Amino acid sequence: MDHKTIWNEAAAATYDTPGTGMFDSALLTQTVDRLAELAEGGAALEFAIGTGRVAIPLRERGVAVSGVEIAAPMLAKLREKASEAEIPVVLGDMTEATVPGQFSLVFLVFNGISNVLTQAEQVACFRNAARHLSPGGRFLVELWVPDLRRLPPGQGATVFATEPGYIGLDTVDLLNQIVVSHHFRFGDAPQAELFRSPHRWVWPAELDLMAQLAGFELESRHADWNGAPFTAESRSHISVYRLKG
Repeated sequence: MDHKTIWNEAAAATYDTPGTGMFDSALLTQTVDRLAELAEGGAALEFAIGTGRVAIPLRERGVAVSGVEIAAPMLAKLREKASEAEIPVVLGDMTEATVPGQFSLVFLVFNGISNVLTQAEQVACFRNAARHLSPGGRFLVELWVPDLRRLPPGQGATVFATEPGYIGLDTVDLLNQIVVSHHFRFGDAPQAELFRSPHRWVWPAELDLMAQLAGFELESRHADWNGAPFTAESRSHISVYRLKG
């Protein structure tokens, strides 16, 4: 499995869920407010821009936004909502793709860096962000914290969600820091629909070291878009790195 093929036409067609989950209007407002503040009037570049969930409302706030996206079907959905002139996007891998221009902010939200499945490629993602930033620019990463305490000793899987018609199950490769998320959706029929996606988890300390290798230093880390303190119990974080002068 790789994310270039996972996000095919079928997945892209059902990705947007306006008003719910990560598309909740209150969450998007918090996200865009923070990103606009960090851009400080400059241009922003989104790695893994997807269907424009964040980029479109950010542009509506007056921030010039460009993007990188690896999956053509996801980009096609974005193009139904915004033209190339409005939001320029390079179709390619965020570890190496080059986008014209210079930016004051590069951002990678909703666990996007975990879609990169090796440590070396995740470091390359940081370095590519640095190449696109003006001096003193920022790279923002939103990422979940692996909750390995939920994994029973000797077992390689854990259920992370159960709802009517849905079960979420993670299988865990502790040695290689790989989680494969299994999303089962079902109705009255005996068969279920399965969507799977692999992810490489990164501890905050490991992420900070990747940033140092690329010439960044940690500027701030919070538990959410509202700026809540990051603690040992936090299940995700918003980390902002500043490019050293």
